[in-house]
Amino acid sequence: MAPIIRVEHLRKVYRVGHEKVVALNDVDLAIEPGEVCCIVGPSGSGKSTLLNQLAGLEKPTKGHVYIGKHDISTMTENELAKFRQEHLGFIFQSYNLLPSMTAAENVALPLMFKGVGRKERIRLATLELKKMGLGKRANHRPTEMSGGQQQRVGIARAFVAKPKVIFADEPTGNLDSQTTRQVLYRMLQMAKENGTTFVMVTHERELSAVADRVVTIMDGKVESNVLMDAQTKAAAQAEMFKDILEQEVPAEPKTTRPLKSEKKSEKQ
Repeated sequence: MAPIIRVEHLRKVYRVGHEKVVALNDVDLAIEPGEVCCIVGPSGSGKSTLLNQLAGLEKPTKGHVYIGKHDISTMTENELAKFRQEHLGFIFQSYNLLPSMTAAENVALPLMFKGVGRKERIRLATLELKKMGLGKRANHRPTEMSGGQQQRVGIARAFVAKPKVIFADEPTGNLDSQTTRQVLYRMLQMAKENGTTFVMVTHERELSAVADRVVTIMDGKVESNVLMDAQTKAAAQAEMFKDILEQEVPAEPKTTRPLKSEKKSEKQ
């Protein structure tokens, strides 16, 4: 089977004043369809730059990035924008939810760009939120939700249009350890259910133990590219998610404080 993502001799150089900073230096990489790939490395190693290159958010200085048969490194900005809308999903560390919109409206945004009618996209968005245990929060705005809930809204938004590839940049970086495991568990489950290729950048190496492939970036180069064996991965997942019931996501993480509106209703 041909790789879904292929990188050839990728190089990225930034200009900082009169200096040149080499962020990526002759990177080669292949990711297979349906894989969960974790890109790890210390701060400044180039891992986020690599993710941006893979997702077509930045142009390479040299080299090529292929997604399927498409060489995205040669696309124009308009072509890239259309390609991302049709084939890619994104999960951000800072959630990137629009505060004026409800959870369902935020999740429905990718469908709006695809031309899906409002009634149908809200229906599909609500279904996606139910999968994340947030059906009752569909009409809530981001300010009425906890960090863990907002991130799950972000995950639902990434999956709602059934993209071929989802890119996640430190998606659990702002969450506590328990909520991190809940969110990671659901991301992996949904990727598996949809046959989605999932590429995640993280500085938390312990999270990478549940991936199919672990790519370590150091000083702008691929230091290692390890395909995890099924037994090791299964053991890591069993240990990390041992207290999380399969096919069940709590509506409210245990570490989340009640909302002010909930406190008031409890007193009444």
